[in-house]
Amino acid sequence: MRSIDKRFARMLDCGQVVAMKHIELAIVDLDNTLYAANNGVFDRMDRRMNHFIARELGVTEAIADQLRRSYWRSYGTTLKGLMVHHGVAPEPFLDEVHDIEVHGLLVNDGRLNEALHAIPCRKVIHTNGTKEHAERILNVLGVSEHFQAIYDIRFNHYQPKPCSVTLQMLLDAESTPAHCSIVVDDMADNLHAAKQLGAKTVWVETQKGAHIYHDLPWDFHVADIHDLSLHWQGMH
Repeated sequence: MRSIDKRFARMLDCGQVVAMKHIELAIVDLDNTLYAANNGVFDRMDRRMNHFIARELGVTEAIADQLRRSYWRSYGTTLKGLMVHHGVAPEPFLDEVHDIEVHGLLVNDGRLNEALHAIPCRKVIHTNGTKEHAERILNVLGVSEHFQAIYDIRFNHYQPKPCSVTLQMLLDAESTPAHCSIVVDDMADNLHAAKQLGAKTVWVETQKGAHIYHDLPWDFHVADIHDLSLHWQGMH
């Protein structure tokens, strides 16, 4: 019997590893899933959003920050709230917010490359950001080759996750039934939408020590995205 590391052994004890041969498609979130949120990327985007809102709506930076947070909580993205309440055109907002230099904030991630390589199915990105932003992130991380498509905020007319309709559109575009897919995300609402369609789910823990996944319906949990491939190691 081949040797396994301690993390995999703990997963076996918990019964988390199952045969994954039927999984044909992995739908993977980008921000705060493939890389941690505390490296400065989010901070820069938040500042750019605040500047845009303050300028376009003629409000203070403090009020802009409040609106950014409120719309994100209510609509899934700040952009959606700005479109609904203020008629903001989406493309200028997206261009300005995502125009950040990610080199120096992120680095090539060899462990992530190995983890993705070990997952033997088609993989796509599903993000509330833009395709251009996703491409820059994937290139810096050194994992672009693993993803065959990027479905961004424009895919369903700027309708953000969570949205079961958008996710079903993605599955249809990929010609994959929900029960043959697995959604990897750090946000509970996004995973709930996936479960409603019958997809498998992986919660990527972003708040250390927040073991609330025991009481929630996703199929798998990883404390670190680099451990994602361990769920496939029980296949053979």
